[in-house]
Amino acid sequence: MKWYGKLYIGILIAILYIPILFLMVYSFNSAGNMIHFEHFTLAHYQTLFQNDKLMSVIFNTVAVALIAAAISTLIGTFGAIAIYHLRHKQFKVTLLTLNNVLMVSSDVVIGASFLIMFTAIGHFTGLGLGFWTVLASHIAFCIPIVVIVVLPQLYEMNDSMLNAARDLGATESQLLSSVVIPNIMPAIIGGFFMALTYSLDDFTVSFFVTGNGFSVLSVEVYAMARKGISMEINAISTILFGVIVIGVIGYYAIQHLVQRKKHPKRGVNT
Repeated sequence: MKWYGKLYIGILIAILYIPILFLMVYSFNSAGNMIHFEHFTLAHYQTLFQNDKLMSVIFNTVAVALIAAAISTLIGTFGAIAIYHLRHKQFKVTLLTLNNVLMVSSDVVIGASFLIMFTAIGHFTGLGLGFWTVLASHIAFCIPIVVIVVLPQLYEMNDSMLNAARDLGATESQLLSSVVIPNIMPAIIGGFFMALTYSLDDFTVSFFVTGNGFSVLSVEVYAMARKGISMEINAISTILFGVIVIGVIGYYAIQHLVQRKKHPKRGVNT
């Protein structure tokens, strides 16, 4: 790569990460503002962890993200496998198109649609907006992400390996558990972390489907920001960013281990 290409990438990375670093640094500012830095303090983090309401919101956010990511990964993985095995080309294209439409649709449209649906359901059942509506909506918009991540890995599989397993007498369930799943495991893990990140990051859909008494972090931070800039927002954002970075590092570490198991180093035993 030429020097100007490296410079361009460096400028882009700086534009993306300097505001985040600025936010993180001022989360340790004793002045309590983002105008000037006085000296290092952990007071804002102590205040955050002593705030029972915020800690409850953080717990809600993590619980929804983990459950939604797990369920959407399971559904999305088997959905991708079903699409891969479809023989009717027109039906397959239709399913993929519907999946992609959900990916590119506006979050406002999706959030408003869920709000109308849950309001109609609540009218007949008496159920209000809360944990289950947020969880259901997060699962719904995470499934297409998992399908998009897993499906290309399925098409990269060697068909001769599947045929060989069938010739050796493997049943379809054995083929799925012993051949297909291990081969697409890196994509499944990637889909899980993508779904987890999208769920943690979502604001618009969550804003529509949260009810009284239940909130997630993005909605709570928005409500706090409207009242004025608080260093607790910086502290929450710093913790969330750190968790996401650790998650990304963990994903690549797991992917590296899986690749090493799939392709062990060849050598001569002595």
